[in-house]
Amino acid sequence: MRPSRSEYGALMSLAAPIVVVQVGLMTMGVVDTIMVGRFSPEALAATAIGNFYFFVIAIFGMGVLLVLDPLIAQAVGAHDEIAVALAVQRGLLLALVLSLVLGALLLPVESVLRALRQPEELVPLAARYVLICLPSFLPFNVFIVFRQLLQALGLTRAIVVTIVLCNLANAALNWTFIFGNLGAPRLGVAGGALATSISRTLLVLILVALAWKRLHQYVWPVRRQVFERAPLLRVLRLGLPIGAQQELEVAYFGGLILLMGLLGTISVAAHQAAINLASLTFMVPVGVGSATAVFVGRAVGARDEPAVRRYAVAGLVCGVGFMCVAAAGFLLFPVALAGLYSRDQDVIALAAGLIPIAGLFQVFDGTQVVSAGILRGIGDTRFPMIAAALGFWLVGLPLSLLLGFSARLGAEGLWWGSLVALMMVAALLLYRVRLRLRRSMERVIIDDSQQLAASS
Repeated sequence: MRPSRSEYGALMSLAAPIVVVQVGLMTMGVVDTIMVGRFSPEALAATAIGNFYFFVIAIFGMGVLLVLDPLIAQAVGAHDEIAVALAVQRGLLLALVLSLVLGALLLPVESVLRALRQPEELVPLAARYVLICLPSFLPFNVFIVFRQLLQALGLTRAIVVTIVLCNLANAALNWTFIFGNLGAPRLGVAGGALATSISRTLLVLILVALAWKRLHQYVWPVRRQVFERAPLLRVLRLGLPIGAQQELEVAYFGGLILLMGLLGTISVAAHQAAINLASLTFMVPVGVGSATAVFVGRAVGARDEPAVRRYAVAGLVCGVGFMCVAAAGFLLFPVALAGLYSRDQDVIALAAGLIPIAGLFQVFDGTQVVSAGILRGIGDTRFPMIAAALGFWLVGLPLSLLLGFSARLGAEGLWWGSLVALMMVAALLLYRVRLRLRRSMERVIIDDSQQLAASS
């Protein structure tokens, strides 16, 4: 079951561009924050609130679309081009439906923010930010569909080029619309939202322009089976738990920010420094987990169970191994890392206490995200949702509240509770991976024609 050097190489050759793409998407948000922060503190706060509201709702749809990982990768492994096309076209249909349904939840943003007692002067600005970003929701979801297809095919160059170009466009658009350069009106928060909306739309337009020769055979002609009810329900049964898992995790960490707010400004600032560092290094196991899902899915489709096990081991070694190195850096240089984010000595002191916890946090976060990728490649999507609910909400949240407030450990207590939550999620998912790798693994069946092919 030991992976070969070539299998490690294949995994990392796919993981590396995926990491670049993930970091590129993250960089767009960082640039938005930096540039709107130079406009005014109110603009920065309103953008942060609006972006958080948008992301909390959007992440569910983005998670559901990750169902394409097992569907496409397994079809590629089985050399089933029809199944690849059906998965892509159903993905596009889901992108449309999810954008409409979840987009409707974004519309009452102003009322929701007021109900959550957000600062009155920020609510109209944050609501405007969300509503200007709303038209880009569908294009971004379509981008995810095409990204998952190209990743499964091992064709990542066009995605990387697209991310680079859109980052450049995003920076230029922010400079133009936020500050009123090149004759444009000075729009502030609305300008940042407009730049974000245009950039997200450019993601799909540029990707289609660069990769249409490969994409068109899966997009056209539209197959009538795409609209059949039973296969669509099977896809949803696989995809909805992924969306729920993503939502549970994002909502938990979003709630952690709100809890930090109860402890004061210093705690929020220190937490932001530590979580930003952890988020940046987290992009590497996210890429490794996505690549592992592809290779595991292909091996399942090819009925090569030994390869499934080898790629699962390779993914864990690469993803967790990197996070161990990152953890060592967090443990050894907490003060220096905290100093990158603030000159305030109180913030640096508290952040330096949180960053070593973030180092331990890294190892288990890497374990859980790669394990989830392995299970996704196999087609096991329900258990990660259960693990997230148990780990983050049944254990992590009560423990964080207990340590942070009842035990008066403050921000560090909240982080220790989160560390225990991640330990539990990682342990559950790793145990599930071991169980699944010991069993026979069958390709996910969506269409009746697949059932006939599998039995022949």
